Amino acid sequence: MDVLLLFGRVGRPDLGVTEIAAELGLTKAAVHRILTALRNRDLVTVDPTTRRYALGHAAVALGRAYLARTDLRAIAAPELRRLSEETGETATLSIRRGDMRLYVDQVVPEQELRLEVQLGTPYPLHAGASSKAFLAFLGEDEIEVYLAKHALTALTEKTIVEDAALRLELAAIQRRGYATSMGERQVGAASIAAPVFDHDGHVIAVLSAAGPLSRFKPRMSECADRLLAAAARVSGHLGYHPG
Repeated sequence: MDVLLLFGRVGRPDLGVTEIAAELGLTKAAVHRILTALRNRDLVTVDPTTRRYALGHAAVALGRAYLARTDLRAIAAPELRRLSEETGETATLSIRRGDMRLYVDQVVPEQELRLEVQLGTPYPLHAGASSKAFLAFLGEDEIEVYLAKHALTALTEKTIVEDAALRLELAAIQRRGYATSMGERQVGAASIAAPVFDHDGHVIAVLSAAGPLSRFKPRMSECADRLLAAAARVSGHLGYHPG
């Protein structure tokens, strides 16, 4: 199992016997025996010329079977609870539907003054932290198509409504890895949001922490690391490996 998992962890398309042995602290003889067993079940394949090994079609089938049963809300649920507990604010999960974004789950803290979102309501991709986290991590071509198709309508007086300003904001989000909003979608609300990536590196969802502006604004930066860690763990469950 360690040999098989190594192929998915190293990020290289193939491995040699010496590399595997060194990485796992095994003898070459042991690695040869293991690879022979894996080859017999089509879990790995070998290039007859280079004698380097790669994942076989049976391993691909295992990965597809896992992805087919993956329930994003179930995977994200414990991270939402943890994020809400750590930040003391509302934690949300959003997905994208075409050129819109919608909340599909939330965990609300036990505080008298708190923020709650409306599940299932679509929002444009330019307004609010969760929306901008989707837009920022699309391909450049997709961003340009979105800007060409949609007017940047103001949802509040804080919404970014100029193309140039939004492009600068998206570039800043890409650099730091998460988006922020202070009243851009909802008056009196502050939020931070980070993307969740699938095994192909595509943005499949967004996690956010949000609360009343007066309480959460001073704490947004200190909560960002917890948000990024939560998003990274969900991405990892979906097979994403940075780089």
